[in-house]
Amino acid sequence: MTDHSTKYVAAIDQGTTSSRCIIFDQDGAIVAVDQREHRQIFPKPGWVEHDATEIWSKVQAVVAGALANAGLRADRLSALGITNQRETTVLWDRATGKPVHNAIVWQDTRTSALCRQLGGTDGQDRFREQTGLPLASYFSGPKAAWLLDNVPGLRARAERGEIAFGTIDSWLIWNLTGGTDGGRHVTDVTNAGRTMLMDLRSLQWDPSILSAMNIPEALLPEIRSSAEVYGTAVGQLAGVPVASALGDQQAAVFGQACYDVGTAKNTYGTGSFLLLNTGDRPVPSKSGLLTTMGYKIGDEAPVYCLEGSIAITGALVQWFRDQLGIIRSADEIEPLAASVADNGGAYIVPAFSGLFAPYWRSDARGVVTGLTRYVTKAHLARAVLEATSWQTREVVDAMYQDSGVRITTLKVDGGMTKNNLLMQHQADVLGVPVIRPRVSETTCLGAAYAAGLATGVWNGLDELKAHWQRDVEWAPAMEASVRDREYRNWRRAVEKSFGWMEDGDGDA
Repeated sequence: MTDHSTKYVAAIDQGTTSSRCIIFDQDGAIVAVDQREHRQIFPKPGWVEHDATEIWSKVQAVVAGALANAGLRADRLSALGITNQRETTVLWDRATGKPVHNAIVWQDTRTSALCRQLGGTDGQDRFREQTGLPLASYFSGPKAAWLLDNVPGLRARAERGEIAFGTIDSWLIWNLTGGTDGGRHVTDVTNAGRTMLMDLRSLQWDPSILSAMNIPEALLPEIRSSAEVYGTAVGQLAGVPVASALGDQQAAVFGQACYDVGTAKNTYGTGSFLLLNTGDRPVPSKSGLLTTMGYKIGDEAPVYCLEGSIAITGALVQWFRDQLGIIRSADEIEPLAASVADNGGAYIVPAFSGLFAPYWRSDARGVVTGLTRYVTKAHLARAVLEATSWQTREVVDAMYQDSGVRITTLKVDGGMTKNNLLMQHQADVLGVPVIRPRVSETTCLGAAYAAGLATGVWNGLDELKAHWQRDVEWAPAMEASVRDREYRNWRRAVEKSFGWMEDGDGDA
């Protein structure tokens, strides 16, 4: 590098709807951002796909854009970190670098029948002991199995070692480090832990599960820690160490400095994901939560979390905008919702692709309940926002049942935290303060922190903790009796969403 006075770290955040690159300085402050959306492909009801080649080209574009916006050359970057939409599954040809099919997205429900079949007499919990996960269409392993069974000739090619499997982190690292010319085929523990193929304790692929799902081990990437140099980039980032990978929710845990047992964060994106740090032991869940990896720094002991995954939160606002056309842009929902004092008795349960935590019901579908002639679009706008708070409350209750750890504050991040009405309602229904940090881009920040730790830009977690600063805090203001009544109504609405798909299958 020409000038050592300031070090910069870039983070790629490859999300469900768009790809971003953010460049941070040594203080963890944002220097430049670039972002581009990619297509959402819906071949059948319940099916969701992405074009992995399009994603890779958008990632290259946002990296170039962020460097240009910062006025920096690539040789000024000390490290590059990656964070990604989890569970979305890509299979590609090692020789040509071309995907063999569109990527199957985490929201996709086509593997519902396969998951039931795999459960057999044991049901959803067949692999929970090893993986911390219930059998659900959400996870990557069954998606890979579906591709092997449904793309003609693919299984034979996979068994010959010609095909590579990866979640989006693996696809990007492979391409960044050379692709067909020596690209590194790796994943980190946080992403591997969401495939349903990794043993949570050994942090290795589980041969018995691979056998049960009929997935050849030759497909799989090598599992590595979340913060280490996997390889060196080629192309526009030539020479930059590719030094971290974290699933997006785990990256947010890291960026929110949730390094102590009992700290928790909720990220509000397409879906919402609440993670609670449980330390160096996996806590089994009896309440419909996931036991998941938090992060692993180099050779240090892994850190585990309990996670409550909510499939649809921000996506409900998009639906309200795009499918119903009631608002023209997402930021119009707050003034519309604020124009009425309450939801008018209406509740919206957004079980568009089943319900995730704490129910795991793939037979559920979305419902609007409590409609009367009194209800206006403003009441519905409010019900859209409140659906996010109530789903979060259900997850917080389940975490307390499992871990005995009571959340005293909730750190929040993601696009929906700009909505003050929603954040106030969230504090009200939880009965605890909700805190948004100064840097709200915590997913990218977490990937940057991990990459910087791996390359000596930062010296340890205490230094990173010192960077975290609060921006806004919302204190609860709702009377307990109101909260309890509304929660009961919400739970009744959720029960109405059950049982709409007779066989629970996404392609029905």
